[in-house]
Amino acid sequence: MSVSPETCRLAETLGELCRARGVTVTAAESCTGGGVACAITEVAGSSDYFETGYVTYANAAKTRLLGVPEALLEAHGAVSRAVVEAMVAGACRDSGADLAVAISGVAGPGGGSEDKPVGTVWLAWGSAERVRAERRHFPGERDAVRNQAVDAALEGLIIELENG
Repeated sequence: MSVSPETCRLAETLGELCRARGVTVTAAESCTGGGVACAITEVAGSSDYFETGYVTYANAAKTRLLGVPEALLEAHGAVSRAVVEAMVAGACRDSGADLAVAISGVAGPGGGSEDKPVGTVWLAWGSAERVRAERRHFPGERDAVRNQAVDAALEGLIIELENG
C-alpha cells in the first residue's frame, strides 16, 4: 500500500497533535492490512507516540490478540459496530495506548453481501473506556477502498485529539 501525499499530511498532523498532548496511539486493522500503521510510521519520530499496531485480518486473531469475544463475532460479523468497538478497547488494553482506531470492512472485490456490500467499512476511535464508531461506504476498487479507509481512520484520530 503506497502512502499518498494527503495520507502523509494527515499522519504528520496526527503526530503533531500526539506530541502536543502527550498521547500515544495504536491501530487495530483488518481490511486495511496495516495501512494505518504504515502511514503513521512514515513520519520520522513516530515512535514517540506509536509503539504497537495490530493486523487482525482473521476473526481468530481479533479474539486472540484483542479479546474480541467469539460470540460477538458470530452474532454481528466482523464488519460491525460491536466488533470495531471491541477492537478499540482491546487494542488500548493490550498496548497501553491512550487512543486507538479500529477498522473492519469489505474491501472487495468479493465478500460483499446485500447488507454489507463491497466498500462497507466500520471504523471506531477511542479508548478502553469510551468509543465512537461509524459505518462508511467507500467507492472504487480494493485499493481505493483501503486507501480511503486509512485516510478516514487518521482523520478520526485527529478529530478525537482536537476534541479531546
